Amino acid sequence: MLFGKKSCIGLDIGSGYLKAVQLKDIKGGYELELFDILPLPPELIVDGSIIDSLRLVDSLKELTRKVNIKTKDVVISIAGHSSVIIKRVALPDMSEEELSESIKFEAEQYIPFDIEDVNIDFQILGPKEEPGQMDAILVAVKKDIINEYITVVKEAGFNCIIVDVNSFALENIYEVNYEIESGKNIALVNIGASTINMNILRGGVSVFTRDSAVGSNLHTEVLQREFNLTYELAERLKRAEPVENVSPQDAVSVMDLASEEIIGEINRSFEYFHEDIDEVVLGGGCALIKDFPKLFTEKIGVETKVMQPFRNIKIPKKFDSAYIEEMAPMAAVAAGLALRRPGDR
Repeated sequence: MLFGKKSCIGLDIGSGYLKAVQLKDIKGGYELELFDILPLPPELIVDGSIIDSLRLVDSLKELTRKVNIKTKDVVISIAGHSSVIIKRVALPDMSEEELSESIKFEAEQYIPFDIEDVNIDFQILGPKEEPGQMDAILVAVKKDIINEYITVVKEAGFNCIIVDVNSFALENIYEVNYEIESGKNIALVNIGASTINMNILRGGVSVFTRDSAVGSNLHTEVLQREFNLTYELAERLKRAEPVENVSPQDAVSVMDLASEEIIGEINRSFEYFHEDIDEVVLGGGCALIKDFPKLFTEKIGVETKVMQPFRNIKIPKKFDSAYIEEMAPMAAVAAGLALRRPGDR
């Protein structure tokens, strides 16, 4: 626990919603200080790139007003298969200081971008069985993508102190809320509007990560096409809200087709992992779609739970606990970001 360290706002800037979470350090854990979600207009962010920064700044300012955000320090994260590379690699045994000095050289063989165009970080996981070798995770993110996000956040009046990666934010919030079982492969799968973030943990350590450019926008698109609806009406139907001239049963059968496509994409990643998955923990807006977790279990054949990012976090009485419980899966990444503190690693 990092007592005395100021808490920051975990700000998850997705392509469908902004999610903000603030957690306060208390004895033995954390307490929720702030939580809110704001829908974003479509096409502001496409495949992890900001398309309309002015409107995104406006949305961030609207979120600030809506929940009366006082803290200016934020932690954000980046996702997307085209801008983030995460590799688990075997390296010669060395200290953190030595790896800091040689990281560019070590990373060059694993990173498909020009090494000067990316920001690189690493985490040493520990020694391998072979003498003189160690495991490490390398992360490379395109500098122009990071700068896009930092600029927008700054223009909205915030101070960005840490840039994280979605899949690691999921890992952090999982560790706070769930028992780590050694030897088990647990797949954390966050399905947002246009991206799937996956992080498979073995004994609480990340062994496989992957992002896919697929998400719950597929549900919206099939509903728009099938029933000739606007984006807004299709989103309402997706949330199981009534829409004129469309029966809920018809909507569900159409959405199941999109769900199967999303599940198929995740299953391909699981096959690429080449090991059995013992359990799946689902986060993101897609986890809120009626019967999606059940369909996921049926299709993949693995026990599937919905992520509860506030399970071990104290919720003060000022919050609407029913709303928080309902929307919690969408807050998984933002809550993981809210755990970060200035200067930690």
